[in-house]
Amino acid sequence: MNFNLIVFVTLFIVVANEAKVLNEKSNTCQDLLGDELIEEIWAYENVKDKILNYVMGGDFKGKTYDELAKFVDTFGARPSGTSELEKSIDYMIDLTRKEGLNDIVTEELEVPHWERGVETLTMFEPRKKKMEILGLGKSVKTPPNGLTAEVVVISNFTHLEDTSDEEIKGKIVLYVPIFTTYSDTVIYRSQGAAKASAKGAVASLVRSIAPFSINSPHAGSQTYNDGVEPIPAAAITLEDADMITRLYNRGEKVKVNLIMDSTLETTVSRNTLIDLKGHKDPEKLVIVSGHIDSWDVGQGAMDDGGGMFVSWAVPVILRRLNLTPKRTIRTIFWTAEELGLYGAQAYKKAHESESHNINYIMESDEGTFAPLGLVANGNSKTRCIVAEVLKLFQSINASTLVESDSPGSDISVFTGNGIPGASLYNDNAKYFWFHHTEGDTMNVETPENLDLGTALWTAVAYIIADLSIDMPR
Repeated sequence: MNFNLIVFVTLFIVVANEAKVLNEKSNTCQDLLGDELIEEIWAYENVKDKILNYVMGGDFKGKTYDELAKFVDTFGARPSGTSELEKSIDYMIDLTRKEGLNDIVTEELEVPHWERGVETLTMFEPRKKKMEILGLGKSVKTPPNGLTAEVVVISNFTHLEDTSDEEIKGKIVLYVPIFTTYSDTVIYRSQGAAKASAKGAVASLVRSIAPFSINSPHAGSQTYNDGVEPIPAAAITLEDADMITRLYNRGEKVKVNLIMDSTLETTVSRNTLIDLKGHKDPEKLVIVSGHIDSWDVGQGAMDDGGGMFVSWAVPVILRRLNLTPKRTIRTIFWTAEELGLYGAQAYKKAHESESHNINYIMESDEGTFAPLGLVANGNSKTRCIVAEVLKLFQSINASTLVESDSPGSDISVFTGNGIPGASLYNDNAKYFWFHHTEGDTMNVETPENLDLGTALWTAVAYIIADLSIDMPR
């Protein structure tokens, strides 16, 4: 997969109004599954209740939250290539071994380490104002004294193309897309600098990809196209972007000075694999996963500490309850997701000959708010199996199946090649308020929601790993 596509998929997050909810009133699933398989799925109701009771009212109650809090309070942000990330990987290995799980391996790979330095944005005309910014991943730096240039406000890529090169050349492009859905607007962050550079711009700014702000810019990845001069790229707050837009639309000249410093190098990190071996078909895998790296702002509690910990909890809970499924459950902590799915790509390459043994792959990387169900791909029968499994979770309001051909970020490397999979579907009304900001801290998490997510994630993984049939492809 080329890097442009990698970054786009990394940034893509499914939300409810961007996918199709399976119509449970249809008789199609009944016809595809048959009475015998449906009865088999419903036979797991007692096991499901055992897991839910243990997590939500038993010895595991609150543990996911407590362990996540210890983790993020200890390490904070964990950017790709940093010592903090590597120490956090060692910590998770030790924590897992304390639970009696010793089938753990790490796999090394090369990852980028991009580190931001001093970043300032100051408006000089029509008045002086300092603004908050966050450089975008892998952005190049400005000259030491920065770039001083006029701002041209661009609403979308069509507007950019309709604007002459002469009007763009030597200026700083500010993209001001209004957030509708993440996948609709994130392209201005990921592709904006390359497109602006092609028109002669000296830098690119983007109104943060978010529906809400308290003067908080949002970080994120971007990429440069081959044959285009890399230019500095940064996100600014909604408030400042809207103010500049108002000034610009009144015909006032907006002039700013942008200073950005950064370094980019390559280093070594690790994917972490934890196996709970199956008792019948141990070579077959049901993978649960989340990424352990984060952006350098906030604590990475929501993105993706919570997702990593609900995946960590799966083999831990099943071992505690002496529940061993037919197939192996493998927990994976992906590394270097934020800068381009490096961990997932490396795992795919290293395990290419075993891809036929991935029975199902799951990823939690869209927050751990109240779970509503799953976002899933796969053929019709596979989706019907997942829909039937989710009916077991009506008591916790987590029985919705959202259909999508691309249900996750890291796992898109696999689901794009015919392997069925799913991501956790949450009540994400406020997810993008905190996404890639200093606000991604433990304050956005609650013990109750993490318990619900952990219970659902564990029970679904167990049922799929224990079914008499493999998930169809």
